[in-house]
Amino acid sequence: MTDKWNATHLPDLTGRTAVVTGANSGIGFVAAEALARAGAHVVFAVRDLARGGAAAAKVSGSTEVRRLDLADLDSVREFAAGWDRPLDLLINNAGVMMLPEQHTRQGFEMQFGTNHLGHFALTNLLLPYVTDRVVTVSSGAHRFGDGVIHFEDVNLRGRYTPTRAYAQSKLANLLFTLELQRRLAEAGSTVRALAAHPGWAATNLQSHHANPLMRGAMEVGNRLFAQSDKAGAQPTLYAASQDLPGASYVGPAGLGEMRGAPTLVGRSTAASDPEAARRLWTLSEELTGVEWGLKPVSRP
Repeated sequence: MTDKWNATHLPDLTGRTAVVTGANSGIGFVAAEALARAGAHVVFAVRDLARGGAAAAKVSGSTEVRRLDLADLDSVREFAAGWDRPLDLLINNAGVMMLPEQHTRQGFEMQFGTNHLGHFALTNLLLPYVTDRVVTVSSGAHRFGDGVIHFEDVNLRGRYTPTRAYAQSKLANLLFTLELQRRLAEAGSTVRALAAHPGWAATNLQSHHANPLMRGAMEVGNRLFAQSDKAGAQPTLYAASQDLPGASYVGPAGLGEMRGAPTLVGRSTAASDPEAARRLWTLSEELTGVEWGLKPVSRP
């Protein structure tokens, strides 16, 4: 029963390897810590090596720290080029939320570029090594904003708002998962693509909102309504460890999916559109220069 499931129910992960992006804080750190405690070797894929090292030092288990800046596709390629062994779990956790308008090193809107394009490129570059599953962290906010991908201009030039951009990036996470699973199944792969969302979890993610009034409101909301980062990581861990169908979406079971034990949850109609998922995939390949990654790897 999912109403009794938590990280203490993780199976023995001895001998398995997991990469967790953004593992130095928030639900990423909680997930990395739980996976390591269950026996996995966990790679902290982080932008700041010093912060990542400090976080990994707090974990009891096998860890290593590698630099990864999802807002820079050169960094993504460098991370992937340094990978040379089987990878059981790829946890696409890192993200930015409702920032003032900014752009990645390659000029993409920061939230779409980091939350979606960076993980799209990383996943495809690492996919030949993945043996079990890819879990991508989305959000209930995929229903917010305009509720669509702005294919004519994903950078939202002239109409940027923090909420619109964040919602688009989280919708992209779900469409990416949908199309990734379709391609995996078509290729006859046993690897599964799944998505998860933490509900309302108190982390530092909300502290970067472009609007200072919203930052204050979120700080109050974190204190009064949010669940802990430990609880917020449970859907990720459930998706990473349980026998679920490909393209499953896991979130909290409570009212409004804001808090509670992990369970399978629904998504918007737009997040279930296979044509939009295929179109987003094609666009993402064009923008990143990274194509479908399931090709044979020449191993030494």
